[in-house]
Amino acid sequence: MSKFVAGLTTTGGSTTLPLAALVGGTGARIRIAEIGVFNTTTTAVNLVLCRLSTAGTPGTAATSRLTDQGDGATAVGALRNTYTSTAPTTTELGIGFPLGAAIGSGLVLTFPDDVLTIDKIANSGIGFLLESGTIQVVRLWVRWSE
Repeated sequence: MSKFVAGLTTTGGSTTLPLAALVGGTGARIRIAEIGVFNTTTTAVNLVLCRLSTAGTPGTAATSRLTDQGDGATAVGALRNTYTSTAPTTTELGIGFPLGAAIGSGLVLTFPDDVLTIDKIANSGIGFLLESGTIQVVRLWVRWSE
């Protein structure tokens, strides 16, 4: 099983347009191990994880990097930046987190034992939505295996 990491700084988002999402495909089941999210502004924001089931219009893909340099695999998963004109179909997962009103306020979520997965289905993924407050630009990363 290959392990990957990707990170980016978001550009916007809303309650319907994800700030970012790790999107999978038919090539592999994705098992998320860790998510880190940090505020880049001095305004608090509440985010929530959601499951994506349609494509929508995602932003550019971050570079996925292997964490084991001896492995030559190519990632199926792609961390996509802020969605634009068309929202994907989303279902909130009940995993929300507030980011305080300070640059660098954030948290790291870990998911042991394949608790958070993305099935081998086109356009499926896990995204970040605004739950409440004013949307903020955040820095985030995701570690996963496939």
